[in-house]
Amino acid sequence: MANVLYVRVSSQQQDLGRQKYLFSERNIKIDKVFEEKISGKNMDREVFKQMMDWVREGDVLYIESFSRLARNTRDLLDIVERLKSKSVKLVSLKENFDTTTPQGKLMLGVFACLYEFERECMLERQKESYEARRSAGLPVGRPKIKISKTFKKNYEKWAADPKAYTATQFMKDEKLSRTTFYRLLKEYKESLNSSKNNLLWGGSSL
Repeated sequence: MANVLYVRVSSQQQDLGRQKYLFSERNIKIDKVFEEKISGKNMDREVFKQMMDWVREGDVLYIESFSRLARNTRDLLDIVERLKSKSVKLVSLKENFDTTTPQGKLMLGVFACLYEFERECMLERQKESYEARRSAGLPVGRPKIKISKTFKKNYEKWAADPKAYTATQFMKDEKLSRTTFYRLLKEYKESLNSSKNNLLWGGSSL
């Protein structure tokens, strides 16, 4: 069993020392420290992932506050659930939170209810906005990405030598996702075939 500390700040200029000092001040013996300087906007953090892989049954994970570990309620609940599945205890100093105490379990229940409430409110707002825009005759959803002025030129380069000018480079130059790229590619090919057919029928004498 080990006492594990995870500390994080959002930028390279910030100092991790304050968070570590809080635990030494309370005489909490730490066996392993994971620290990183990166934004917490998502869970795709290298040291965070290493820490989640390293902790094992019986370990205690210490954090200075929930904000060091997660940036929203959903992520926090997911992390707690993953730790629970590994029988790892989570303790946060700022929130005076411990997943193994009745108070900690109660807080988790409250967090889960709040998340569901927030999610339902968000979906309801989205639905109301959608209905209001539709009733007013306004477009709903994201604007559909159309074929750009440079698409034709890049398409000709790609069609002429797909090994020299790859589809990946084509997508990158057009700043398109893979799904959008192939949708536009299909539309463009169909427009080319349509143009050829029009020329064929227009030039025929019946």
